[in-house]
Amino acid sequence: MKLLTLLIGLILILEGLPYVAAPDAMQNWLKKLAEMNPQHLRSVGIIAMAIGLGICFVVQKTSVFE
Repeated sequence: MKLLTLLIGLILILEGLPYVAAPDAMQNWLKKLAEMNPQHLRSVGIIAMAIGLGICFVVQKTSVFE
């Protein structure tokens, strides 16, 4: 449970960082994002999830990071 809580905290830090570092750029980016085709957004999300799953698999199942 401690690891899950730390992971959620880290995700929130990483998600909030662009808004603190460059709020104007984030507003412009979010406007562009709102205008994108939903199917394109879904494709980007699936690709991001697949990359994340691949990273988790490599870290858990190999000794690359030991």
